[in-house]
Amino acid sequence: MSEPVIKCEAVYKIFGVNAKKMLEESNGKVDAKTFQRNGCIVGVNNASFEVSKGEMLVVMGLSGSGKSTLLRCISRLTDATGGKIFIEGQDLLQLKNKELIDLRRNKMGMVFQSFALLPHKTVVENIAFPLQVKGINTEDSISKAMDMVKLVGLDGRENYFPRELSGGQQQRVGIARSLAVEPDIWFLDEPFSALDPLIRKEMQDEFLRLQEKLQKTIMFITHDFDEALKLADRIAIMKDGIIEQLDTPANIVLNPATEYVRKFTEEVPREKVLIIEDVMDAPITENLGELKVSKDEIIENVAQKILTQQKNVSVIDSKNKIVGSINPAKIINTVFGGKENI
Repeated sequence: MSEPVIKCEAVYKIFGVNAKKMLEESNGKVDAKTFQRNGCIVGVNNASFEVSKGEMLVVMGLSGSGKSTLLRCISRLTDATGGKIFIEGQDLLQLKNKELIDLRRNKMGMVFQSFALLPHKTVVENIAFPLQVKGINTEDSISKAMDMVKLVGLDGRENYFPRELSGGQQQRVGIARSLAVEPDIWFLDEPFSALDPLIRKEMQDEFLRLQEKLQKTIMFITHDFDEALKLADRIAIMKDGIIEQLDTPANIVLNPATEYVRKFTEEVPREKVLIIEDVMDAPITENLGELKVSKDEIIENVAQKILTQQKNVSVIDSKNKIVGSINPAKIINTVFGGKENI
């Protein structure tokens, strides 16, 4: 198995004068309330996980849960108080300033909630700017920037200034600027939360299209569970600096690990999130009807067909091979919350 692109081992971020000393004395058992009484705030508490090449890990939680602090530790915009962080096998916390700058310039892309576009530069100039900082000549940087303009669907607006663009268009410029340096690792901190719902949905769709094409290794921060479910390969749910659960969207919805996670998931329309593969049973030969459904279908799209059947339904893969079966009653149990029957 290939080495993870991002690896965190027992990462802590504690704010306060005595943070380092208190962490050492705690032997890794950090109680947020005790630390608070001693003038320290716990931002990240014992985070350990890996992100594979091409994976999108969405970190979510309410405001103050530690998700942005975790991202800042991994990009080393903030130094972790304890633990180890590896980027492609390199120990991030041991890098000297110059090595860190090189890593950020050549390997990492970052997009934040505020677009931070340069108001006196056009769209194409904003996108070309980080390339010019890297020392790429004007002609090549503009050419590359124009490719990015096309990639994010801003053709014809390359000579507009930021003030002439909508919020969604400005966010596209921010994404294009981040992509121009061709990062292997992409950090996005609530990039769509300032947008109105319709534009936000468009940006999510656009983002998924880009990811399908580019296959970046991504950490994406959000407080919106629907957004997390739509975008993530895996989701990490944080509370008070602790990762409560890190799992696939389907497992988080079907098998919440804690009461806190369960509360997050109880309002989720399962039929819109889960696919047939998530709830199918082993293949059977008896009491089978003629209907066959793909294991990759979202339940909502085939529920009506399955519920009209008296018999079990075969589940097939992309090569038409039968890989499972599903009983109509299972769809009802899944959609209406009969988790114990799943």
